[in-house]
Amino acid sequence: MIRYPRDMRGYGANPPDADWPGGARIAISMVLNYEEGGENNVLHGDAASEAFLSDIAGAAMWPDQRHWNMESIYEYGARAGFWRLHRLFTGLNIPVTIYGVATALARNPEQVAAMKSARWEIASHGLKWVEHKDMPEDEERRQIAEAIRLHTEVVGAPPRGWYTGRCSVNTVRLTAETGAFDWISDTYDDDLPYWRHIAGRDQLVIPYTLEANDMRFATAPGYIEGEQFFTYLKDTFDTLYAEGLAGQAKMFSVGLHNRLIGRPGKVAGLKRFLDYARGHEGVWFATRGQIAAHWAATHPPVHFERPSEMDRTTFVTRYGSIFEHSPWIAERAFDLELGPAHDSAIGLHNALARMFRSASPDERMGVLRAHPDLAGKLAQAKRLTAESTSEQASAGLDALTDDERAAFTRLNDTYTARFGFPFIIAVRDHDKAGILRAFETRIANSPEQEFTTACAQVERIAYLRLKDQLP
Repeated sequence: MIRYPRDMRGYGANPPDADWPGGARIAISMVLNYEEGGENNVLHGDAASEAFLSDIAGAAMWPDQRHWNMESIYEYGARAGFWRLHRLFTGLNIPVTIYGVATALARNPEQVAAMKSARWEIASHGLKWVEHKDMPEDEERRQIAEAIRLHTEVVGAPPRGWYTGRCSVNTVRLTAETGAFDWISDTYDDDLPYWRHIAGRDQLVIPYTLEANDMRFATAPGYIEGEQFFTYLKDTFDTLYAEGLAGQAKMFSVGLHNRLIGRPGKVAGLKRFLDYARGHEGVWFATRGQIAAHWAATHPPVHFERPSEMDRTTFVTRYGSIFEHSPWIAERAFDLELGPAHDSAIGLHNALARMFRSASPDERMGVLRAHPDLAGKLAQAKRLTAESTSEQASAGLDALTDDERAAFTRLNDTYTARFGFPFIIAVRDHDKAGILRAFETRIANSPEQEFTTACAQVERIAYLRLKDQLP
């Protein structure tokens, strides 16, 4: 059994309307990353200096040395940038979510006090602002626990949200397993929150952003002036706001860093954006905690049996009759690389149809011959499968007049004699008159044409059956 863990489907073609409070057309989450004092530094017991997200072009880690320029840039974020942003946000009464590195918070008590005084949400940004990609799982688990402990000690309350940032493939699972967080944000895969079932519990994920993010001032391709940042934020806002007007309200995350956007020439672009967004009706500036609380109340998790998580027996029992009397199709589909993309009617239909299409001509002919005549002897004897009984009834084939029954009998006999299999049509797509017209038309097809047509109808019937069971 091969299972593919990545979820390429998400909400699919029809995402839910977020239904933000007050009918807001967009929710804006302003996130301020507080990393100053938690970055790589030999003073912190690290092997080298920091090299990530600064205004030093081409910065590299200095093993076993302090990097004075790098340190002073981070210090600017704490000493000046933070306070400039604090004045901006408190002056506009805009709520902020802090991604706080626990060791950084511990080294910046006055800034923590200011965050608390402003009633900002202080979420955890991990224990240290370091890479986790090569960190052993047990060590990352230990650091998550220590981050929670230290955060609680420094802030006075445990963090209810989490974002590592420089994460590993294990981070989302490990943070969810703690059961400590209302939300986690180490993903960038949607414009809306969503639920994941991890370690026996439902975990809300609020995706974050690396593009509507001032880190692009320190990475290439990136921004070189505040106006570029404003333009990108404005364009993003305009697109999402228009979707909200059309009944598909979304969330807009904006990522900020004290040492980057806190510089005078950069913060001007942020100011322009905030003034622009505040000039529109139906804009909800919210912390991620507020977004999480709304989502949990308005869009609670929905549970259903997922095909990609079933064992073979359950899978074949559940879907073995989707193709009439042909459980071998489900048996073969079970061995495909199934994943979240196949936990929908469209997705699972694709997997089953692949096995039908790749079968031998004799096997596919067997599937065609497994179908009953329309309104035939099996129907009259009430010996159809439950699916066929329901389908034929939906088109009124269980309530024929004597003349209609005679017509169906004549056409069934003629068709079967010509092609060697029963006439197959997705009856839920038609009424009695339409079925009879298709009968009359298709009898004139060549055997090759009709084999292809009948196979396509078998696939259509299978899809309609799956729609009764899956999203």
